[in-house]
Amino acid sequence: MTRHTSVALAALTLSLLTVHSALAQQSREDMIVRQATGVLNEVMAIPASGIPHSMLAKAEGVVVIPNMIKGGFVIGVRHGRGVVMIRDENRAWQPPQFVTMTGGSVGWQAGIQATDVVLVFMTRNSVQGLLTGKFTIGVDAAAAAGPVGRNASAGTDLSLKSEIYSYSRSRGLFVGASVDGSSLQIDPAANRNYYASTGLTPTGQQATNTPVLPASAAELLTTLTKYSDNMRVEPQQVGAYEAPQQTVQPAPTVVQHGSISVDQLRMELAAASNRLGSMLDDQWKAYLGLPKQIYEQGPHPNPQILQACIARYDQVAGNANYAQLTQRPDFQHVHGLLITYTDALSAMAAENGAINLPPPPVQAAAQP
Repeated sequence: MTRHTSVALAALTLSLLTVHSALAQQSREDMIVRQATGVLNEVMAIPASGIPHSMLAKAEGVVVIPNMIKGGFVIGVRHGRGVVMIRDENRAWQPPQFVTMTGGSVGWQAGIQATDVVLVFMTRNSVQGLLTGKFTIGVDAAAAAGPVGRNASAGTDLSLKSEIYSYSRSRGLFVGASVDGSSLQIDPAANRNYYASTGLTPTGQQATNTPVLPASAAELLTTLTKYSDNMRVEPQQVGAYEAPQQTVQPAPTVVQHGSISVDQLRMELAAASNRLGSMLDDQWKAYLGLPKQIYEQGPHPNPQILQACIARYDQVAGNANYAQLTQRPDFQHVHGLLITYTDALSAMAAENGAINLPPPPVQAAAQP
């Protein structure tokens, strides 16, 4: 093999790895959008316990955070990724933008649970606050637990004394809708990944004459429009999105309070992984298996090693051939917990001034 051939093959390999990484990232964002659609449908399926349609009709923005992690005993931690949809001047819903939500809460909290969070923004000021920087609920805008039910507005003050109404749907012991002190932030990197090949800018603005809205985004907008009793917006018209000027903020840091939060995250991840593994054959157990440190007490695994696990889950999630697996809540729960746990470990290491390195190179045995 000539030197030129080797260089060409190396360049091709690097190109393929870059494309694969981009597709894996896009599949992660696509999964978040599809999960957000599922949350809306499930929350609104029973009118007696859903968000009032009248409230959604008046809303200026809606945030959906699927599978937000809350955990810890005595002191808890929240972290999640989701999307925000905002109305334009014609009150049409615009393409989703990605957000992160982080924050701590104080009080007795029995374990870690995956909780779906929905925030209904009732004022333009609160929406603008989110778009222009890091936004703290309860500080930058007043928030309150939202009413539920078709006729809830009759007995609830909806004169916008609160700018944000919050809802949560817990899948375990942890329940409640208090989100004061949590911070929301636009996620520019996720926006770029999701809209990279659509003819739209990273915030969903029209960048070409023929923008193509991702199918998952079109489905989410159609779903939100249906429940907000707003004028129906055809997906192909949604691409012309005039977003307000944004200041790109650095990625948020997971709020940590000692080692309890990451220890509890590890316990929940181990339990969820075991539940998923009970449904799989040996080949899939090996492929989706996690480092042994997940299943035992002691030091936590290196976040870089966990990134390789996330990449495998991303690859499976992005392949339609595995839909029977990836559409199961068990797979989605492990996938989401794995990402959150890795982020928490990375944030904790950064706070302690530690650096994350892969294992040292294997050295040859010393010669006698």
